[in-house]
Amino acid sequence: MATETHGTVETTGAPEAHGGGGLPQLQFEHWGGQIVWLLLIFAVLYVVLSKGLLPRVSGAIETRGAKIAGDIADARRLKDEAEVQARAAATEVTEARASAQRTAADAKAKASASAAERQAKEEAVLAEKLAAAEADIQAARDRAMSHVAGVASDTASAIVEKLTGKAATAAELQAATA
Repeated sequence: MATETHGTVETTGAPEAHGGGGLPQLQFEHWGGQIVWLLLIFAVLYVVLSKGLLPRVSGAIETRGAKIAGDIADARRLKDEAEVQARAAATEVTEARASAQRTAADAKAKASASAAERQAKEEAVLAEKLAAAEADIQAARDRAMSHVAGVASDTASAIVEKLTGKAATAAELQAATA
């Protein structure tokens, strides 16, 4: 056999000692050992996962599930409380509206009564003033009427004197003006 030296590695022209070509995983003579190692590694992984990691993961999942369930229960409780408070607030608003309407109606009634009372007082004052004015007018008319007879008598006397040239007697003037 001829050996060639290339640097520090020696190569021979002969084929390798452990067999022909191909992958050793696919050769049937190596499968027995590979299956043993496969089962051994699977068993070790199973024990590590089932005893170490999976309980922690399942514990975290259960803790998270319990927290979510608690949060949902709290949310439902708060929702129920909010609905109760909303109903109470609606009741209070209704009562406040009714109270405001009663107060407005009372104020309107008081204002109407006060206005009617003031109007009655003003009408009484105006009626008194009207009665006094009518009495003054009646007195002035009576005075004027009492003077009318005198003025008519004077006018008739002046007319008779002017037309006839002689003065009329008081009896004639009274008969003419009556």
